[in-house]
Amino acid sequence: MNIVIADDYQDCVRHLDCFPKLKGHQVTVYNDTVNDLDQLVRRFAAADALVLIRERTRISAALLDRLPNLKLISQTGKISAHLDFAACQARGITVCEGGGTGSATAELTFLLMLASMRHFTSEVQRLKDGLWQGHLGRQLSGKTLGVLGFGRIGEQVCRVGQAFGARPLVWGSDNTQTKAAAHGFAVAADRAAFFEQCDILSIQLKLSAQTQGYVGAADLARMKPDALLVNTSRAGLIAPGALAQALKAGRPGFAAVDVYEEEPVLGAQHPLLALPNCLCTPHLGYVEKDNYEVFFGTAFDNINAFAAGRPQNVAR
Repeated sequence: MNIVIADDYQDCVRHLDCFPKLKGHQVTVYNDTVNDLDQLVRRFAAADALVLIRERTRISAALLDRLPNLKLISQTGKISAHLDFAACQARGITVCEGGGTGSATAELTFLLMLASMRHFTSEVQRLKDGLWQGHLGRQLSGKTLGVLGFGRIGEQVCRVGQAFGARPLVWGSDNTQTKAAAHGFAVAADRAAFFEQCDILSIQLKLSAQTQGYVGAADLARMKPDALLVNTSRAGLIAPGALAQALKAGRPGFAAVDVYEEEPVLGAQHPLLALPNCLCTPHLGYVEKDNYEVFFGTAFDNINAFAAGRPQNVAR
């Protein structure tokens, strides 16, 4: 099969242990992202199968109309709003999916959390600049760790936070609250109390039509002036522009974000990057070798199964 792998920013897919699974196929890998429809058509026109790295490229009906050779989309992770699944079904294009553990994202969440609370990056820079200690940090132990959402990653954040001595406090849908309580975690009395009580708030919701812009300006204004907000989920969970304005107003006092409305962010062109009270990383949450081996290993297995006439992990 003619296979195209898009958006491999780090040119790492060819070097994964699982890449030889594609031996015998013709494989083209692109290391950048393009959004122009004509450019996407030129890249994908000859493809029998596309391997998508999460939501990095939007697959629309208009694009699919111009890809007559396409038979299979092998999605790393689960399909989301970036992929017009109904359009794939209408055109007879099989979509397969797979997933990782979520552990890599949970780990990065705590890296951002601890680095922010201990002023880690600025202290490292001070030492390189010939200076010594400059800030008094704060520990996680004893703090109220708010977790918005209680899926696979949200639960991990609660459990790891508990191991650090933090007090997890959960909020979300009725189902989220019931599930968290069943697992022994405290649930906030109401939405307002949740945002008011958090010393650290970790957003772990799945982005959907129902959760788009879930966190608004009024929620952020309720947070403590020394609170920290961490977002390793999706930027769209926060209302457009609300976080930057809230940080300027001082509630919350600090944020750490790994996700942005439009990615990749190049040329430092994002308002959060200009704020001294925001630690920004380039969507590293799931970008980790062990996780990639699972993501891509499954995606490549799905291609081989399809080529053998035995499709597996087909999205419904």
